[in-house]
Amino acid sequence: MEGAKVVDAARAERRGWQVMIVIGLVVLMIASALGVVYAKFQARVLFTELQELRQEKEAMDIEWGLLQLEQSTWAAHGRVENIARKRLGMVLPRPQQVVIIK
Repeated sequence: MEGAKVVDAARAERRGWQVMIVIGLVVLMIASALGVVYAKFQARVLFTELQELRQEKEAMDIEWGLLQLEQSTWAAHGRVENIARKRLGMVLPRPQQVVIIK
């Protein structure tokens, strides 16, 4: 009878370890599932941010193009010459007024 008690005790101990292993594996599985959910959430947040930044870049590219067009308009040779003549009273010098410096 004592041998049966020892065998039963060994089985109970082994079952205890098996239960602990199963519980540990379940905990690890739940932790892994939560990690996957969190990673997907982060990916979505970052993707949304990326889309917003792309839209902002596109708007800035359009503004940059408009600013370059405006700059070329303001700096056009004919416009500058027209303002120099009308507002500042400037004229082209006659050939005898031109001095070449070497």
